[in-house]
Amino acid sequence: MATIRKRGNSYQIRVSCGYDTSGNQVAQTMTWKPAENMSKKQIEKELQKQAILFEDKCMKGQVTANIKFQDFAEQWFEEYAKLNLRNTSYERMKQLTVRVYPAIGHLRLDKITSRHIQQFINDLALNGKSLKNGKPLSRKTAIHHLSFISDVFSYAVKMEMLTDNPCKRVTVPKGEKKEKDIYTIEEVEKLFQLLETAPLKYRVFFTLAIYSGFRRGEMLGLEWKDIDWDNCVISVRRTSNYTASKGIYTDTTKTKKSQRSLKFPQCVMDLLREYKDEQDAERERLGTKWVGL
Repeated sequence: MATIRKRGNSYQIRVSCGYDTSGNQVAQTMTWKPAENMSKKQIEKELQKQAILFEDKCMKGQVTANIKFQDFAEQWFEEYAKLNLRNTSYERMKQLTVRVYPAIGHLRLDKITSRHIQQFINDLALNGKSLKNGKPLSRKTAIHHLSFISDVFSYAVKMEMLTDNPCKRVTVPKGEKKEKDIYTIEEVEKLFQLLETAPLKYRVFFTLAIYSGFRRGEMLGLEWKDIDWDNCVISVRRTSNYTASKGIYTDTTKTKKSQRSLKFPQCVMDLLREYKDEQDAERERLGTKWVGL
């Protein structure tokens, strides 16, 4: 049952939500202030309505307890991120907490407004510096921070702790558009010239990278069984990744669409065949089995 107490020109509505594990009573409060032109009867009627609505929200768990953003974010990591995100995404999210927690981690989840988050994102985009080299942060980095905060709030909404995600109204400042640094034909030709004297494994890796456009993890995840020698086709089926906590591990591709097959010119296939023959000879010498390229 909600209790109501007049405080100056406003009213405090308090709802008991039971007891915590230590036996202490847990209560939620809200403040309601009537409009200046409301009559006494109108105030009483609206006050009762607000009390009923607030009590209903409390009983449904839609009013956040006294939990700070950092504490709830750590719950999100354990309850959601660790179970649903790729290891690389999980590690990246953890790294983002270095800036997010000092900025809003101390604030209660239900007290954080779009304004709080907008100020943080603006400062990050305009004044943020890399912790490694001190260079200005890219707009993409600001977007990653906002996405992390939004994911935490979305989880709170999903758990019926909140009814709104304040990140929906936050805008990332526009940054300078940078042209992609793409090799020219002359630069690629020069690279191939330099590779002629390089060890075979490097010639294979960079030649395949240039012809395919595969991501680094996709390249490292290739195995001999992914090659259709007769049709000169190579298929991407997995990735090889690294995180500080797991070390090197094999994972699925970034998306289902990332699993694809590409046809290559005979010169690339001949180079791959030469590399496979070299590995086969080394395998026989050592008595081991080669799986990846």
